Amino acid sequence: MKKTGLFFGTFNPIHNGHLELAQYFINHTDIGEIFFIVTPLNPFKKKSVIVDNKDRLRMVEAATSGEKNFYPSDIEFKISAPNYTIKTILKIKEENPNVSYSLLMGKDNLSSFDQWKEYESILKNVELYVYPRKIKYSVPVVLENHPRIKIFEAPLINFSSTEIRNRIKKNKEVKELLPNKVLDYIKQKKLYS
Repeated sequence: MKKTGLFFGTFNPIHNGHLELAQYFINHTDIGEIFFIVTPLNPFKKKSVIVDNKDRLRMVEAATSGEKNFYPSDIEFKISAPNYTIKTILKIKEENPNVSYSLLMGKDNLSSFDQWKEYESILKNVELYVYPRKIKYSVPVVLENHPRIKIFEAPLINFSSTEIRNRIKKNKEVKELLPNKVLDYIKQKKLYS
Protein backbone atom coordinates (compact mmCIF):
# COMPACT_ATOMS: atom_id res chain seq x y z
CA MET A 1 0.00 0.00 0.00
CA LYS A 2 1.22 3.47 -0.92
CA LYS A 3 2.22 5.68 2.03
CA THR A 4 1.75 9.43 2.00
CA GLY A 5 3.24 11.90 4.46
CA LEU A 6 1.00 14.71 5.67
CA PHE A 7 3.04 17.83 6.40
CA PHE A 8 0.72 20.42 7.95
CA GLY A 9 1.91 23.99 8.28
CA THR A 10 1.12 27.64 8.16
CA PHE A 11 4.06 27.89 5.70
CA ASN A 12 4.36 31.62 6.33
CA PRO A 13 6.56 31.33 4.26
CA ILE A 14 7.57 27.82 3.25
CA HIS A 15 11.38 27.61 3.36
CA ASN A 16 14.30 25.33 2.52
CA GLY A 17 14.11 23.70 5.95
CA HIS A 18 10.60 22.42 5.24
CA LEU A 19 11.77 21.01 1.91
CA GLU A 20 14.86 19.43 3.47
CA LEU A 21 12.73 17.68 6.11
CA ALA A 22 10.27 16.45 3.48
CA GLN A 23 13.13 15.11 1.35
CA TYR A 24 14.59 13.33 4.38
CA PHE A 25 11.30 11.47 4.91
CA ILE A 26 11.13 10.51 1.22
CA ASN A 27 14.74 9.24 1.28
CA HIS A 28 14.86 7.53 4.68
CA THR A 29 11.37 6.14 5.37
CA ASP A 30 8.61 4.22 3.63
CA ILE A 31 6.86 7.46 2.58
CA GLY A 32 6.57 7.79 -1.19
CA GLU A 33 4.99 11.25 -1.45
CA ILE A 34 4.25 14.24 0.75
CA PHE A 35 1.24 16.54 0.85
CA PHE A 36 2.10 20.03 2.09
CA ILE A 37 -1.19 20.95 3.77
CA VAL A 38 -1.52 24.72 4.08
CA THR A 39 -3.41 25.54 7.28
CA PRO A 40 -5.72 28.57 7.07
CA LEU A 41 -5.04 29.74 10.61
CA ASN A 42 -3.40 27.91 13.45
CA PRO A 43 -5.36 28.82 16.61
CA PHE A 44 -2.03 29.24 18.44
CA LYS A 45 -0.64 31.84 16.02
CA LYS A 46 -1.38 35.56 15.78
CA LYS A 47 -3.53 36.29 12.75
CA SER A 48 -1.88 39.68 12.17
CA VAL A 49 1.46 38.14 11.08
CA ILE A 50 -0.02 35.54 8.74
CA VAL A 51 -0.31 36.55 5.09
CA ASP A 52 -3.35 35.66 3.02
CA ASN A 53 -4.19 31.96 2.54
CA LYS A 54 -3.90 32.33 -1.24
CA ASP A 55 -0.39 33.82 -1.00
CA ARG A 56 0.83 31.04 1.30
CA LEU A 57 -0.64 28.40 -1.01
CA ARG A 58 1.03 30.06 -4.05
CA MET A 59 4.38 29.98 -2.24
CA VAL A 60 3.96 26.25 -1.47
CA GLU A 61 3.00 25.65 -5.11
CA ALA A 62 6.11 27.56 -6.21
CA ALA A 63 8.37 25.66 -3.78
CA THR A 64 7.07 22.24 -4.79
CA SER A 65 6.76 22.78 -8.54
CA GLY A 66 9.20 20.54 -10.33
CA GLU A 67 9.80 18.52 -7.15
CA LYS A 68 8.98 14.87 -7.60
CA ASN A 69 6.64 13.48 -4.91
CA PHE A 70 5.82 16.87 -3.30
CA TYR A 71 2.23 18.12 -3.61
CA PRO A 72 0.62 21.32 -2.31
CA SER A 73 -2.79 20.91 -0.69
CA ASP A 74 -5.53 23.44 0.05
CA ILE A 75 -7.87 20.83 1.55
CA GLU A 76 -8.14 22.73 4.84
CA PHE A 77 -9.50 25.78 2.98
CA LYS A 78 -12.50 23.63 2.04
CA ILE A 79 -13.24 22.26 5.53
CA SER A 80 -15.32 24.30 7.94
CA ALA A 81 -13.40 25.95 10.79
CA PRO A 82 -11.98 25.24 13.26
CA ASN A 83 -9.29 23.28 11.44
CA TYR A 84 -8.79 20.31 13.69
CA THR A 85 -6.20 17.86 12.38
CA ILE A 86 -8.55 14.90 12.88
CA LYS A 87 -11.17 16.48 10.59
CA THR A 88 -8.61 16.94 7.84
CA ILE A 89 -7.20 13.43 8.22
CA LEU A 90 -10.68 11.85 8.02
CA LYS A 91 -11.50 13.93 4.91
CA ILE A 92 -8.23 12.91 3.21
CA LYS A 93 -8.84 9.24 4.06
CA GLU A 94 -12.40 9.46 2.75
CA GLU A 95 -11.11 10.84 -0.58
CA ASN A 96 -8.21 8.32 -0.81
CA PRO A 97 -9.14 5.20 1.18
CA ASN A 98 -6.47 2.94 -0.35
CA VAL A 99 -3.53 4.95 0.96
CA SER A 100 -1.69 4.69 4.27
CA TYR A 101 -0.79 7.99 5.95
CA SER A 102 1.84 9.34 8.31
CA LEU A 103 1.60 12.72 10.00
CA LEU A 104 4.95 14.54 10.06
CA MET A 105 5.37 16.38 13.35
CA GLY A 106 8.07 18.27 15.24
CA LYS A 107 9.04 16.93 18.67
CA ASP A 108 7.85 20.17 20.26
CA ASN A 109 4.29 19.43 19.06
CA LEU A 110 4.52 15.90 20.43
CA SER A 111 4.88 17.36 23.93
CA SER A 112 1.27 18.62 23.79
CA PHE A 113 -0.17 16.06 21.37
CA ASP A 114 -2.25 14.39 24.09
CA GLN A 115 -4.18 17.69 24.33
CA TRP A 116 -5.12 17.75 20.64
CA LYS A 117 -8.74 17.15 19.73
CA GLU A 118 -9.34 13.38 19.45
CA TYR A 119 -5.62 12.59 19.53
CA GLU A 120 -6.37 8.89 20.04
CA SER A 121 -8.42 8.88 16.85
CA ILE A 122 -5.55 10.58 15.02
CA LEU A 123 -3.25 7.75 16.14
CA LYS A 124 -5.76 5.13 14.97
CA ASN A 125 -5.87 6.70 11.51
CA VAL A 126 -2.22 7.70 10.94
CA GLU A 127 1.23 7.05 12.31
CA LEU A 128 3.23 9.97 13.70
CA TYR A 129 6.66 10.46 12.15
CA VAL A 130 8.44 12.84 14.51
CA TYR A 131 11.44 15.04 13.67
CA PRO A 132 13.70 17.00 16.06
CA ARG A 133 13.21 20.68 16.92
CA LYS A 134 15.64 22.97 18.73
CA ILE A 135 13.00 23.76 21.39
CA LYS A 136 13.16 21.73 24.62
CA TYR A 137 10.26 19.34 25.10
CA SER A 138 9.07 16.42 27.12
CA VAL A 139 6.93 13.57 25.81
CA PRO A 140 3.73 12.92 27.82
CA VAL A 141 3.85 9.56 29.61
CA VAL A 142 0.74 8.41 27.75
CA LEU A 143 2.67 8.70 24.45
CA GLU A 144 6.00 7.18 25.49
CA ASN A 145 6.75 4.00 23.52
CA HIS A 146 3.45 4.27 21.62
CA PRO A 147 3.61 1.82 18.67
CA ARG A 148 2.13 4.40 16.25
CA ILE A 149 4.77 7.04 17.03
CA LYS A 150 8.18 6.82 15.37
CA ILE A 151 10.97 9.27 16.13
CA PHE A 152 13.54 9.97 13.41
CA GLU A 153 16.93 11.67 13.49
CA ALA A 154 16.01 14.01 10.67
CA PRO A 155 18.07 17.16 10.09
CA LEU A 156 17.69 19.83 12.76
CA ILE A 157 16.56 23.03 11.07
CA ASN A 158 18.19 26.04 12.73
CA PHE A 159 15.93 28.76 11.33
CA SER A 160 12.20 29.41 11.19
CA SER A 161 9.56 31.21 9.15
CA THR A 162 9.40 33.80 11.96
CA GLU A 163 13.13 34.50 11.60
CA ILE A 164 12.76 34.80 7.81
CA ARG A 165 9.87 37.28 8.16
CA ASN A 166 11.89 39.36 10.63
CA ARG A 167 14.91 39.39 8.33
CA ILE A 168 12.79 40.49 5.37
CA LYS A 169 11.27 43.27 7.46
CA LYS A 170 14.78 44.49 8.32
CA ASN A 171 15.98 44.17 4.69
CA LYS A 172 18.42 41.41 5.63
CA GLU A 173 19.47 38.64 3.24
CA VAL A 174 17.26 35.51 3.13
CA LYS A 175 18.29 34.06 -0.23
CA GLU A 176 19.97 30.97 1.26
CA LEU A 177 16.85 30.15 3.35
CA LEU A 178 14.19 30.18 0.63
CA PRO A 179 13.64 28.53 -2.74
CA ASN A 180 14.28 31.11 -5.49
CA LYS A 181 10.68 30.96 -6.72
CA VAL A 182 9.37 31.68 -3.22
CA LEU A 183 11.74 34.62 -2.77
CA ASP A 184 10.66 35.99 -6.17
CA TYR A 185 7.00 35.70 -5.15
CA ILE A 186 7.64 37.47 -1.82
CA LYS A 187 9.43 40.32 -3.61
CA GLN A 188 6.78 40.59 -6.32
CA LYS A 189 3.93 40.74 -3.77
CA LYS A 190 5.94 42.81 -1.24
CA LEU A 191 5.12 40.33 1.52
CA TYR A 192 6.46 40.70 5.09
CA SER A 193 8.02 44.13 4.46
